[in-house]
Amino acid sequence: MATLAPAPPSALPRSRPAAARPRQVAAGLLLLLVTSILLNLALGAVPVPPADLLRSLLPGTTADPGTALVVRDIRLPRLLAALAVGAALAVSGAALQGLFRNPLADPGLLGVSTGAALGAAVWFVAGAALLGGATAASAFLLPLASFLGALAAIAIILALASRAGPQATLLMLLMGIGVNALGGALIGFFSYVATDSQLRALSVWLLGTLAQVEWPVLAAALLVMLPAVAGLVATARQLDLLALGEEGARHLGVDVARLRLRLAVLTALAVGAAVSVSGLIGFLGLIVPHLLRLGLGPAHRWLLPLAALAGAICLSLADLVARLVALPAEVPVGIVMAFAGAPVFIWVLLSAWRRLG
Repeated sequence: MATLAPAPPSALPRSRPAAARPRQVAAGLLLLLVTSILLNLALGAVPVPPADLLRSLLPGTTADPGTALVVRDIRLPRLLAALAVGAALAVSGAALQGLFRNPLADPGLLGVSTGAALGAAVWFVAGAALLGGATAASAFLLPLASFLGALAAIAIILALASRAGPQATLLMLLMGIGVNALGGALIGFFSYVATDSQLRALSVWLLGTLAQVEWPVLAAALLVMLPAVAGLVATARQLDLLALGEEGARHLGVDVARLRLRLAVLTALAVGAAVSVSGLIGFLGLIVPHLLRLGLGPAHRWLLPLAALAGAICLSLADLVARLVALPAEVPVGIVMAFAGAPVFIWVLLSAWRRLG
């Protein structure tokens, strides 16, 4: 975990002067986004021709009932969930990298993801048994338990770091490591005492999946995720000033303690809501903003919105691969992201090592 300490300036990616590059990248990402949306809606176990796809989406048109059901009630909410979760994780990673001034920070750093996973583990093992089976509200209780777990994790960290003064950022980092360790131990305990069916459901959720997304649950999560993502993007100028160091940022009018609190809460809201929908998905919040930082430089005015856009594209494409690679079965999207993210992460580390050497 030593790599999570603030990196020296020489180890950080250098900004490259390019006036038009961010706009070119944004245009390319928008094109990829449109392509990803069309592919996700059209491809799957039941391919949908373009004409039928348009009839299923446009109001006032007559579409085949079966095709309309597949597009509107299965693929469309799943696609929107992938876009929202990808954006939330990526922009949270970019904001945390700016807060800790470390390109290897990610949304799991503060224990938010682990807290959400612990809440889900409690629900899978104990919650369903207490209700005595499925109820009308059961579809909302897993996301709610996961979200409450994420908020509990960040509340503990903020409460313990509130009296640390200038060292609060470092203490939050160390507390996140401790919360991750404790949460992992508790998840292991619940996995051990779970029945076979409970363990299977928990294991699939921990691997990351969008297969169970439904409109009501997605709508509730979006009410949290979208404002949180917008709030993180709005901190761009303050994060740019924070790159000068906490003392320098204070002299330029940034309330560092308030910014730290704001970023922690917004990250908890964004990641907690995202994990409550999709389960645990690794590497996205680390790799996407890091690669954009290498290409565009450290300016958060472009980095944060483009990270949200690129994260949405990456997770939607990963979910498309997860649905197609093992037809008629389906691979958890978290596994696909791990296969894609781990080699990129190793390449980033080796590249940084060569620069330092």
